[in-house]
Formats: sequence, C-alpha cells, structure tokens
Amino acid sequence: MKTIHVQYFAILREQRGLTQEKIATTAATAADFYAELRARHNFTLAPEHLRVAVNEEFAPWTTPLREGDSLVFIPPVAGG
Repeated sequence: MKTIHVQYFAILREQRGLTQEKIATTAATAADFYAELRARHNFTLAPEHLRVAVNEEFAPWTTPLREGDSLVFIPPVAGG
C-alpha cells in the first residue's frame, strides 16, 4: 500500500468534485491507478484521451508508482 497525491483538472475535477486528494492504493502503475480512480469515481474519459504526469513530468502509463508520488491526469484542452 502506498499513498499517492493526485490533482484533478477540467472534466475530472468536475466529476470528482475536488481539485486534489491523497489516496492509498496498491496500484503498480499510473495506468492501474487511473483504472482504480475511474471505477471508483465514474470518470468518463478513457485513458487514451489523457496524458499522465508523474512528479511534474510527462510519463508513460506504465510508470511504476512509489510512495508519495504526485500524479496529474491531463485531459484534452478546449480552447476558445
């Protein structure tokens, strides 16, 4: 079990109702963690529509997670 800090932006923030939180997880990778969050919070965006940043750097979905990591899932940006 590890604690991960996650920040939510755009539609994910709206769907979760929070901008950030800390979550205890057994997820091994960023992909596993997003799958867990998606099931828990009914997120509508599929992973292929997001980018992931681990500790403030873009990273592959296969990035292993460690205690205290900070993740941001970045949805598409609507401009105007």
